[in-house]
Amino acid sequence: MPSFPALTGPAPAFRARMAHAFGAAMVVAAALLAPLGAQPAQAAGDTVTVFAAASLKNALDAIGKDYEAVTGNSVKTSLAASSALAKQIAEGAPADIFISADVPWMDSVAEKGLLKAGTRADLLGNAIVLVAPKTFTGTVDLKTGIDIAALLGDGRLAMADVNAVPAGKYGKASLTALGAWDGVKDRLVQGENVRATLAFVARGEAPLGIVYATDAAAEPGVKIVATFPADSHPPIIYPAAILKDAQGKATEGFFAYLQSAEAARRFEEQGFVVLKQPTQ
Repeated sequence: MPSFPALTGPAPAFRARMAHAFGAAMVVAAALLAPLGAQPAQAAGDTVTVFAAASLKNALDAIGKDYEAVTGNSVKTSLAASSALAKQIAEGAPADIFISADVPWMDSVAEKGLLKAGTRADLLGNAIVLVAPKTFTGTVDLKTGIDIAALLGDGRLAMADVNAVPAGKYGKASLTALGAWDGVKDRLVQGENVRATLAFVARGEAPLGIVYATDAAAEPGVKIVATFPADSHPPIIYPAAILKDAQGKATEGFFAYLQSAEAARRFEEQGFVVLKQPTQ
């Protein structure tokens, strides 16, 4: 029987050629698939964290939505009494922008070296008013000698914390100037911020309260019965500033937007007085 040569010689070369061809095919496949699988994920928008006085809620809600729609960045607001926010910032709470309802609490943050230099601006003005439940039918003339205690009956006067919260401090100053403080100082129900104060009156838990005009306009359950004279309290100014340790690229953009014509329109819709000429 004829013998046949063993098929051992060409096999290694054949296997090498096949391996080379397979490797080349894999390289081509990887190159073709790279545009699909190796694309970087779409970068998420920056988030701006704003610590702001509770009285700014409605305006900032609208401004934040406007800004998000235009830029794709997010605005996160932490709303409370300016006193509480200033203390949180001093303790290291992460925030990018601070908007206070009075100058002293912004000064407190500035004195600790926590503001970004050159960014502080007086943004808004406001007024304080006396409010009552919607069913109130009387009239009140806020003049020197007014007996607010008599108007309370058996009830209490709702105010924000008169020792710390700006709205409460403004209210106490006005009552003192009008000679009415001594008559009501022991008949107060004090809220942790101006919105909590407003709720006392809206729910009928207090017959009268002192809040900002902008808060009263935002609550259908109350009515303004009188506005305190502007010269009976320090000017109501809302300063704003970028904080020194602000994070995110969008902070300066949103701070500029707060001073734009679009934001001014939103603030004015809520009854604020825009103090700085809006940017275009």
